[in-house]
Amino acid sequence: MRAITNRQQAEAWNDWEGIHWAEHSERYDAMMGAFNAPLFAAAGVTADDRVLDVGCGTGQTTRIAARQAHDGDVVGLDLSAPMLERARRDAAAEGLSNVTFEQGDAQVHPLPVRGFDVLLSRGGVMFFADHIAAFTHLRHSLVPAGRLAFLGPQPADPDGAYARATAALAPFLREASPAARGMGSLLDPARIRQVLTAAGFTDIDIAPVEAPMTFGSDAVDATEFILAMGPVRYNLGDVDSATISRVRAEVQDALREFETIDGVCIPGHVWIVTASPEHPSSIK
Repeated sequence: MRAITNRQQAEAWNDWEGIHWAEHSERYDAMMGAFNAPLFAAAGVTADDRVLDVGCGTGQTTRIAARQAHDGDVVGLDLSAPMLERARRDAAAEGLSNVTFEQGDAQVHPLPVRGFDVLLSRGGVMFFADHIAAFTHLRHSLVPAGRLAFLGPQPADPDGAYARATAALAPFLREASPAARGMGSLLDPARIRQVLTAAGFTDIDIAPVEAPMTFGSDAVDATEFILAMGPVRYNLGDVDSATISRVRAEVQDALREFETIDGVCIPGHVWIVTASPEHPSSIK
């Protein structure tokens, strides 16, 4: 991997959390998959586009982009070696020949000037060490008529469905796990606008989107997945087994409210952000 500035995130995503995502990518893709359609509608990928998927993880969105830009080229960029290994394997299994994956820090990774028509990200831009520097660097890789589209979380609702479903865990979630640090960096639309404007973007639009997030086939399965996710596993690491058993049972009971024929589905809320690069002559 080339030089990086975001060392904390690089270490985290190449450690146990990145490995867990790589080994269970289908679970994480199921959790986020319902947001793919509105994200790609916003991105407007066309057949001959050149696309950069920023923070591509295990590559589901990269593969979708490759199928849409079937006469173009798609690059998936991520810090995590184990996640990229899974991404390459899945892309090869699908026979996609117009997609490549690179390991690197999007804030400083060498990118071709005006080399992409679309910059895409399903959550990866939250983790930048310096958001303005990163988005400025990424803007230089866009053609003047290019498009930026990314997804990020809305602020957590303390009375919302997910909070209700996982209330038993709340007292134990003291701090973010290593890979989750930065998830709250772009929650505020005003902050998003400030960052993108400072980085030289214009025509900024921030739209709220709700979609079901699937956590498992039933309450038992979903509970085991939630308890294995990085932030929960990290915070339960020193909790005694009797307490964990009690919490597990309480979460299972709460999740039964969300069981459907399609699995345990909890409403999720994100921002979908789009922007265009400001004309170079107008950037000071």
